[in-house]
This record gives sequence, structure tokens and C-alpha cells, in this order.
Amino acid sequence: MKMRVSAVQYHLHTIHSFDDFAAQVEHFVKNAQEYDTEFLLFPELFTTQLMSIGDENGNALPITALPSFTEQYIELFKSLAAKYEMYLIGGTHIIEEQGKLYNTAFLFYPDGRVGQQKKIHITPWEVKGWNMGAGDSLQIFETDKGKVAMIICYDIEFPEWVRIAKARGADVIFCPSCTDDRHAFHRVRYTSHARTIENQVYVVLTGTVGSLPTVDFMRANFGQAAILTPNDIPFPPSGVLAEGEINNDMLVTADLDIQLLYDVREKGSVTTWRDRRTDLYTDWK
Repeated sequence: MKMRVSAVQYHLHTIHSFDDFAAQVEHFVKNAQEYDTEFLLFPELFTTQLMSIGDENGNALPITALPSFTEQYIELFKSLAAKYEMYLIGGTHIIEEQGKLYNTAFLFYPDGRVGQQKKIHITPWEVKGWNMGAGDSLQIFETDKGKVAMIICYDIEFPEWVRIAKARGADVIFCPSCTDDRHAFHRVRYTSHARTIENQVYVVLTGTVGSLPTVDFMRANFGQAAILTPNDIPFPPSGVLAEGEINNDMLVTADLDIQLLYDVREKGSVTTWRDRRTDLYTDWK
């Protein structure tokens, strides 16, 4: 079983309408289609670009305005997933439930279904700056290429969370992220590598690039897409199947061979998933 995946290094810049946003999104979907992509990943918080549309006084919209775009956002991605016959991981978008904001990843199926995953671990600035709520459950998504999970940025830094995803059958982890500087970027990048080794899974990672000069907390972005593998003989020695150029507006594409994961779990140079000592520590499920 193989699946072709692409990840968007999405360039944030000031826009003037939802149509501007939709055009930029469809550009990347069309680009991915040219490479016969089956799963396309957008980054975390890329819909904050909609805040730059501004109000009648030219001020950026507040974070509390983003949920008002949810219906348009969902309809856009549902239509593109169907039109281009592609699974779209629509980055994350801010939704509101019972008066609380949640940073939420969406998986759009070609057949019109929509899956959601709330971010579980909330960074201090998301709490202080935006009063963001935390999710409380992990979703595993069945696709015609196997089981996948969406682990959002900071969530990838917690090994238990990815261990649970693997224990529930996920072979591919899609990680939309948004990081503002090198320190944050490398935290997410290095821990993504660690998760591939610990669980013998693939991690598809991407982040925002560019800037939104009028939007608080989105004035700086440092990002790079990467398609990461376990470090074993069937894979690249560095564990990097493909990666983009840092802070460039671009698409990164590679093929994932799912069977190789099963091969290395059974008879790899190391068999980290099989060799975990659950007699000594908790087996998260």
C-alpha cells in the first residue's frame, strides 16, 4: 500500500476578501493535483489570514471573528476535496462551541465526509493571547489508504499522544503547525523525528511562512514542510523523505510505502514498537 502526500508551506500575507483566501487555497490544491497527490496537508492557523481582511476602519479582525468564517471554510474545502478527488487536511481553523474557542484540524474526504480533531495541548500564548480551549479526545480516521491521525503542532511534543494514535492503528501522522521563530520550529521538527522512531510511523509536517503585519501573534512565521520516516535501512538515513526550503512559498511531495512500516516493526534494525517494556511502564492506548 502506497500513498502520495503533499504538504503546503502556506504564505501568509494580507488579503482583502474570502475570495482571495479561496483562490490561494485552490492554487495549492491544483498544484498538488498535477503531482497526483492523494493527501494534501495545510498548516495550523493558516485561516488567521482571514483576520487581515479587516473591518470598516481598516483594523484586523479579532480572533473571535474567525468562527464566523467556519461555514465558508468548510464548504470551500468540501468542494475542493470532491472536485479534485483528494483528501484535504485543511490545516486548523478556529471554531466556537458553547462560547469557547478551539483550534481545530479538519480532514475533508473526497466523498464529502468531514472529520475534526481539536488541539489537546494549548501553548501559553494561545491561552494568554486568545483564551483558547483544549480538546479532550483523540480521533483516528479511516481512509482508503489506512488509518491516519491529525496531531496539531504542540501536541507532537507529547510522546504519549502519538503513542496512543499508533496504538489505535494510525500509520501516518499529519502534523499541521505554526511556529514564529527558530526555537519553536525546531521543537516541533525534532519531536516529530522522535515520534517516527518511537512508534515507527510516518509524520507529515508543515508550517506557515510569511507574515500578517496587522494581526497580533501572527506577525512572524518560521516554517518548513517535511515528510519524515523512521531511521532504518529501508528509509533515508536522515529520516527525511522530502523537505521544503525554509520560509519559501511551496509544495513538498513524496510517496509513503505503508508496507515498509510493517516490515521494520517486524524485522528492522531496531523494533521499537514491538520492544516497548509495557511490564515496566504504561502502554498508552
